[in-house]
Amino acid sequence: MKPFRPPPSDLLPKERRRAAALCRQLATTYPDSRPALHYRNPLELLIATILSARCTDRQVNLVTAGLFSRYPNAASYASAPIEDLEHALRRLGFFRTKARHIRMAAKILKERWDGQVPQRMEELIELPGVGRKTANVVLGNGFGLPVGIVVDTHVARVSYRLGLTDQKLPERIEADLMERIPRREWIAFSNRLIFHGRARCRSRKPDCLHCELRSLCPRQGLPPMPSLQR
Repeated sequence: MKPFRPPPSDLLPKERRRAAALCRQLATTYPDSRPALHYRNPLELLIATILSARCTDRQVNLVTAGLFSRYPNAASYASAPIEDLEHALRRLGFFRTKARHIRMAAKILKERWDGQVPQRMEELIELPGVGRKTANVVLGNGFGLPVGIVVDTHVARVSYRLGLTDQKLPERIEADLMERIPRREWIAFSNRLIFHGRARCRSRKPDCLHCELRSLCPRQGLPPMPSLQR
């Protein structure tokens, strides 16, 4: 599989300046850019991110508090009876599918990578339950490698409203963001945009009046707001 690459850039300087200003304001608003998931190493982050599909980070953290103590490495997940894993994950949505993916992924890690999490996109996305979004989370936050930009539902929504993309597919949204956001900001930017999507730019009833980014936001896709027309 060829590495993902954004298209050649034809952005105007003012677009890059606005993107840089957004990064600065996000950094001021959310100085701690670490993800909300609890983890101590890349394997724990991989497991937590797989579990986070269709679940809140809070729900995942409640489960992984005990899970990580019981299963400290890939070998322990690989050898666990599937019924035990399902029981440990029972409070999460799609827990049976997630248990199966985790055990299968752990077996691959044990057999191919000596129990370690690989540091290449093309190797990560071969694991069951791991797509590009999960791989970007692990590579960025687990290894500090800005390979791409995480695009979840919050990043997709907020980046559209901010006018950073007009695309709907995650891969195309990511390409637009990679073109506009400086590479050194990719990891922190996606985490902060997720925070902002939860705190201010919610799917329903976004808090535009108190939004820290409102002076930089065209509110694409949202109706005009008289209090912001100055």
